[in-house]
Amino acid sequence: MAPAASRLRSEAALGSLPRRALTQYLLLLRLYPVLTKAASSGALLALGNVLAQMIEKKRKKEDSQNLDVSGPLRYAVYGFFITGPLSHYFYLLMDHWIPPGAPWAGIRRLLLDRLVFAPAFLLLFFLVMNLLEGKDAETLATKMRSGFWPALRMNWRVWTPLQFVNINYVPLQFRVLFANLAALVWYVYLASLG
Repeated sequence: MAPAASRLRSEAALGSLPRRALTQYLLLLRLYPVLTKAASSGALLALGNVLAQMIEKKRKKEDSQNLDVSGPLRYAVYGFFITGPLSHYFYLLMDHWIPPGAPWAGIRRLLLDRLVFAPAFLLLFFLVMNLLEGKDAETLATKMRSGFWPALRMNWRVWTPLQFVNINYVPLQFRVLFANLAALVWYVYLASLG
């Protein structure tokens, strides 16, 4: 009987692991909101890049187990220093500028996000990734001319419904996490398309 009881206790402890992790995350979010959002952004963006690389290798039927470590590192840096803090402050300012109870708040907040923040954030992404990759200004200009508008149009198509939910129904403290989890799924989806 003792081994069975021990096994039940260990299984119960495993079930409480997600609950303990959530409790710890909520505590860190309350004590260090920007740092917590920065760390979770960096980790989730890096994970998205790792998963995208794995899917791409599988799709191409590559036997190599090696991943390009510089990709996840670039995404971790971008997530930690740009996505997490910038998104945190943008959502705070959005709630200040357009309070949830204001007339047409849902539509106005969505328009602010989609027409101001999304293009600026995408431009920043192109710029920072170009710098982290060690590319020159001409490479950035070429990438911007060929990729910015298609990327922005796709961003508007895919992210508009997600952001509508995020900025109007997700509590403020979880908006960065919600967007990062959606981005994780988005990266995996893009990699699966080839």
